[in-house]
Amino acid sequence: MKKIPRSSLIFYGGALVFFIVVQLLISFGLLNAFWNTILRLGAVMAIVSLGLNLIYGFNGQFSLGQWAFYAIGAYCAADITYRWANLGSAGGLMVVLMIVLFTGAAILFLRTQLSKIRRLDALSAFSIYLLTTLILGYVALQIGKALDAPVAAALKALPPAVALQVVFFFAVILAGMLAAEISFLFGLPILTLGSDYFGIATLGLTIITKVLLDNSDTLLGFAEMKGARGMIGIPKITTWFWVFLFLIITIVVTRNLLNSSYGRAILSVREDEIAAKAMGIDVANYKILTFVIGSFFAGLAGGLYAHINGFLHPDTFNFIKSFDPMIVIVFGGLGSVTGTIAGAFAWALVLEGFLRLFLPEGFETWRFVVYPLLLLIMMLLKPSGIFGGYEIPFIRAVLPPNQPKRAEDLRSEDAIQSQEAGL
Repeated sequence: MKKIPRSSLIFYGGALVFFIVVQLLISFGLLNAFWNTILRLGAVMAIVSLGLNLIYGFNGQFSLGQWAFYAIGAYCAADITYRWANLGSAGGLMVVLMIVLFTGAAILFLRTQLSKIRRLDALSAFSIYLLTTLILGYVALQIGKALDAPVAAALKALPPAVALQVVFFFAVILAGMLAAEISFLFGLPILTLGSDYFGIATLGLTIITKVLLDNSDTLLGFAEMKGARGMIGIPKITTWFWVFLFLIITIVVTRNLLNSSYGRAILSVREDEIAAKAMGIDVANYKILTFVIGSFFAGLAGGLYAHINGFLHPDTFNFIKSFDPMIVIVFGGLGSVTGTIAGAFAWALVLEGFLRLFLPEGFETWRFVVYPLLLLIMMLLKPSGIFGGYEIPFIRAVLPPNQPKRAEDLRSEDAIQSQEAGL
């Protein structure tokens, strides 16, 4: 039987204790609704920021499109649960499920087939992917509508509260998967651009997404989203349990990815693309992989966020707000999972919590001045962020028992032994 590492026991034990303490404070009314919301917002921001840190901090791709996938996830999950809670319809759930399944199957199949074609440029590949997904999307739409009635009947056989939780869970997962598939299609042509141009292109995606949401009721045909007036009637299902569960899953997935061979390849692309290519690493493949996983996390976070306050407005997802996760990962430390989590909770507690409460009445918006000043001071004193490159032991890679130590580790031990001998 394999022994569980001590760092894992400490991490999972500490996480469990933290969850129980907060849950008890909520249950006994010692943590009011305001601070409960702030903690949930901090956890959601941690998830979306971990996705961005994966793309920018670990893979080196400067992206301002994380907020667009966050918005896609939010409205996708909200529309699914809205239709179930207010209309008793499982149509939204089944349509999105069919679209995700059909599109995912098409992407996997085409990736295998198109890889056999030599010198196929990115735009041509993108055109093939887009045309195929549009056709399959229409087929999935018809199948999803046909499955609405039988699936709704099956869900209504469950207790209403249980059925709502089931729909919510699948809505959040599907929101992340939809965001990931859209990011794959979007990333095909633009990931060939340099980092700065890639950042501009992703910023453009955020602006386009916000404009589409402003006109979602007329241009896209989703009357329940109400466009620029804001979407109401979303069930408030996102509890502390749900955000904490998804945050832990995100941390574990990120940690396992970074400590795998895929993670080493992802880091090598950030350090030197030319050297990575020379070592036989498929740079384009690892760029798109990182972009898709990071966008998946953003979609998950959006799905959770939509059900905190029960209201969504396109202004929440404008391009100015898209800098929030970027500020979080810079504040916590680029390339630091631990720093990103700490930075996200600091962002929620300071910007949305303490500054909103303690600034004089009528000056609440001054928190958007105070917060950047605090960030500027921190960057002057500690440019690498609060945590720099530090990671808690659970996040750091652990050498297997039979793996030889690295040369630099051996040299460090030799130096220590030499110093001891001299003493």
